[in-house]
Amino acid sequence: MGGYRKVAVSEVANTPNPTRVKRELDEAVGSSTFGLNYFVADPGEQIPWGRHRHPDHEEAFYVLEGRLRVETPEEEFSVGPDEVFFVPADHWNRAVAAGEEPCRLLAVGAPKESDEAIVEEPCPACGETTGRE
Repeated sequence: MGGYRKVAVSEVANTPNPTRVKRELDEAVGSSTFGLNYFVADPGEQIPWGRHRHPDHEEAFYVLEGRLRVETPEEEFSVGPDEVFFVPADHWNRAVAAGEEPCRLLAVGAPKESDEAIVEEPCPACGETTGRE
């Protein structure tokens, strides 16, 4: 009966991204069906890449500490400690650490093999909306 794995979050390498800390826990434990990332974001930092959507991938943000602001085309949501925000597949969202304290959260997504993201953000030079995958 093998396959069980345990890791200390603090020992998982930090992955470069716009937040202070991103630890890819799914990779550390060898998950093949869902994504699991731990973030620490300072106020104003995006989690992780700005306005985006996953065409075939659902995701959820579970806030451990601090506040998370999630912007959608219809509404803006404030998510606090011990709250979860769910994003259906193919729905635009932008998550930002809000408030005066860092935001610690877990991001879970599935199916893992369908985590392709389409990011939409303004070009810093001309201001036009750009898209990237």
